[in-house]
Amino acid sequence: MKRTRGGITARKAANSSVVDTGARWGLAARGVLYLLIGLLALRVAFGHGSKEADSSGAIRELAQQPFGKVLVWAVGIGLVGMALWRLTEALFGASGPDGKKPQKRALSGVRCVFYGFMAFSVLSFAVSSRGSEGSDAKSQDFTARALDLPMGRWLVGVAGLVVIGIGIGVGLRAAMRKYHKNLKKVQMSQRVRRAIDVLGVSGGVARGAIYAGAGVFVLIAAAKYDPDKAKGVDGTLRTFAETPAGPWLLAVVAVGLLLFGLFSFALARYRRV
Repeated sequence: MKRTRGGITARKAANSSVVDTGARWGLAARGVLYLLIGLLALRVAFGHGSKEADSSGAIRELAQQPFGKVLVWAVGIGLVGMALWRLTEALFGASGPDGKKPQKRALSGVRCVFYGFMAFSVLSFAVSSRGSEGSDAKSQDFTARALDLPMGRWLVGVAGLVVIGIGIGVGLRAAMRKYHKNLKKVQMSQRVRRAIDVLGVSGGVARGAIYAGAGVFVLIAAAKYDPDKAKGVDGTLRTFAETPAGPWLLAVVAVGLLLFGLFSFALARYRRV
């Protein structure tokens, strides 16, 4: 079947330099957030962190820097670019041989919603300078609302299992270097490839551990019918410091988040869009 002229035009628009620029700006914005979350988590690990180690805490930290307002706007606009990029993938398919598969396009749609929500939160802060709720409060509020629904306990339990699965999947994909298929390898030296592997594997495993940990707390909240048991990124990170390994486990995870931030910067340069 031949493509219609409208379809060809839409596809060209999806591959335009505007989308390419937005995607790379978005990856860089994500890198900034993870670097700040990692730094905040390190402060918590060594007893100097009172700010929440999550995206809301990262934005507050960024706003306090020189030209902070401009930086917050830049991150928010970058996240809008990330959401639009994922939207084009959901509508027209992503790059790569399997980019048009239904499951890939559906995943891009979920990512579009996720980054759209993040962009809204950041830009709302940029406009009003009033921070949104932290990840723990949001998670507990969502869990409480869900538990009040018919069969809410089961819905929350399933949600917890899904988040655990996402975390495990994120970690496994990083460990298996699945990101290789999206890299512009011809533009990378051997040294750059090795560096990106260190960043991608370490950072991706740390990121997956946080998702999986947050999913466990949602599952506990469902089992005990107590929304206060749910935790966001900040609460999950702080729990790592309460394990027998003490603050050192949190420090390791925090370093992993720093590495994921650097990995996002590397993707902004070398990822195929």
